[in-house]
Amino acid sequence: MNPVPDLRAYLRSLDAETLAELLHAEAQRDSRLRRELAQRAAAASKVGPALDMLQRLLESGTQADLTPLARRMVDGLDGATAAERRRAVALYARACAAHPPAPDQLADWILATTFHRPDWPRIELADFTTALGSTGLTRIRSTVDALLAGRPGPRRDIARRLAEQVAEVTGDVDTLLTILATKPPTPEVNLRIIRVLRSAGRHGEAIAHAARTMVHRERPRGGALALRCAEFRRNPGPTSYSALREAAAERWPEVRATVLAVEGPAEAIPAYRLYVEELIEQKDPSCYREAARALKELRALHRRVDTAEEFTSYLAELLETHKRKTRLLVEVRNARIAIPKAVTHRKAATMSA
Repeated sequence: MNPVPDLRAYLRSLDAETLAELLHAEAQRDSRLRRELAQRAAAASKVGPALDMLQRLLESGTQADLTPLARRMVDGLDGATAAERRRAVALYARACAAHPPAPDQLADWILATTFHRPDWPRIELADFTTALGSTGLTRIRSTVDALLAGRPGPRRDIARRLAEQVAEVTGDVDTLLTILATKPPTPEVNLRIIRVLRSAGRHGEAIAHAARTMVHRERPRGGALALRCAEFRRNPGPTSYSALREAAAERWPEVRATVLAVEGPAEAIPAYRLYVEELIEQKDPSCYREAARALKELRALHRRVDTAEEFTSYLAELLETHKRKTRLLVEVRNARIAIPKAVTHRKAATMSA
């Protein structure tokens, strides 16, 4: 008996043009598919300009309450792409921060979207914390607790993710650590645990956890890796960073996470800058998104050592260097990092030229 071919894998292997031709040809034969594709195309042609308009209004500093408009846009995104939905939710969060709706209604919308729209991007409670307030967060927590006490299943898995976010935004460190401890000990999870401990001022526990994640698999490499870590901590820079990465080999994500997490604010700044630049050089949208998240961490470090102006100068120079990477600029904006005026003015001058 011949094996059944993996059709999904085959389709994923096709380039966009070939896949488009196949879909177009099939749509000519299937009227239902043709109507669905036509509806999606029509929706896509309208969503972008509408979101552009909403963003301009939010950035104009208007005192008008744009929250109802943003909500209608979010709720009317049937057929929109994942990127458009992410952008719409981010704009809705900005509108809610400026003019919060009723906390219980906002909480109900977040719960309904999270549990009943699995194809939607994940909603980050941190973006809505101010608008939710204690009333909205309590409503979400009570729903989550009830689901966690019920039967296992997809809804319970979603509730567990929401519980993690609730613990994080409310500063419930012990609950958050308990949740993280139940996850597989990946480098990403270990890094989060270290960051949570450090943010809570539990530096001894953070260092102890970091040390446990650095258990050496091979003694010769372990010695070299320990040496490179020590060299980087003494003199953080491109040379020591590259040497550390080479010594870490396949363990680099884990080692990088540990190095970035256990340093003090001033000592960690060079490491974060190198990490950001390393991500940008990958020229990948997901790496740009991670670079924006790292920039938020870097901004926080600069604020802790009272060098916020230095971060602004660094960011302006970074964005000027990579000014052709428009996707990077989008991700920086989406991360709610203020774009330096010098960069904004240069962009405006370029557009008007």
